[in-house]
Amino acid sequence: MSTSTPPLTRLVIATRESPLALWQARHIQARLQSMYPHITVELLGMTTKGDQILDKTLNKIGGKGLFVKELEEALADGRADLAVHSMKDVPMVLPEGFAIAAIGEREDPRDAFVSSRYASVAELPEGAVVGTASLRREAQLRARYPHLVIKPLRGNVGTRLAKLDAGEFDAIILAAAGLKRLGFGERIAALLSTEESLPAPGQGALGLEIRADRADLAALLAPFNHPATAACVTAERVLSRQLGGSCQIPLGAFAEDDDGFLRLRGLVASPDGMQVVVAEANGTHAAADGLGRRVADLLMTEGAGHILKALAG
Repeated sequence: MSTSTPPLTRLVIATRESPLALWQARHIQARLQSMYPHITVELLGMTTKGDQILDKTLNKIGGKGLFVKELEEALADGRADLAVHSMKDVPMVLPEGFAIAAIGEREDPRDAFVSSRYASVAELPEGAVVGTASLRREAQLRARYPHLVIKPLRGNVGTRLAKLDAGEFDAIILAAAGLKRLGFGERIAALLSTEESLPAPGQGALGLEIRADRADLAALLAPFNHPATAACVTAERVLSRQLGGSCQIPLGAFAEDDDGFLRLRGLVASPDGMQVVVAEANGTHAAADGLGRRVADLLMTEGAGHILKALAG
């Protein structure tokens, strides 16, 4: 008597309902249906706590887990088979029983400067108001441009652009990947180099999360994994995890692939931008975990521990 698992005929993707999250989920839905035409792929739209609280910055309301908890609950109780995330929104430690089955090829990982009046951050005059939802971006801006006024900016991409257009800000800083995916690439006045604004760990990459016991799904989703991107994001996330990375810490990490070798750069800053510690090292794809730990150790050696201790109170 056969005990083999019947073939999958239906998949449900859990997704947030913001325009960007829906774009990402539909992108994966289309790819799945193209690769596996015998499987019906449906979306389960959900509102997370992070989507509901829009009057506070993430570092004040609990951080990255606010965007994934409800989706993981849907995976746990069987309402959904997989969830699509921006990897920069995924907590550095997943809850027990969950796994990232695949990380897709990265979109542009850089931060984007958006303004109707100014061509670059360097052109902004003293007292210009810049909007961002990220402590990481804020600290790096303050370090380089102390004459600017940085104010919090929450909401989906369209809402943020509308606030800029309404004159609430002289400029805003957003992830380039989200703007490009939603067709707002023409709104980008300038792309910030990774030297000027080191990205968040995982920025620009999509991850597919499943229950860890779903070996059938892990095999099905394996073709979506982009090994070079996965190695880069792994190194970035390990670095962040070693330092207790969260929305409460101005921390950047970015790994670049160079023909099988990785160059990982990490940054920890004080929120006011007065202290900035940077370190980098090279390694192989296979040693991405070790590279992340090594750069984290270098950051601590260079003084990041003092910043982290101060932030911990």
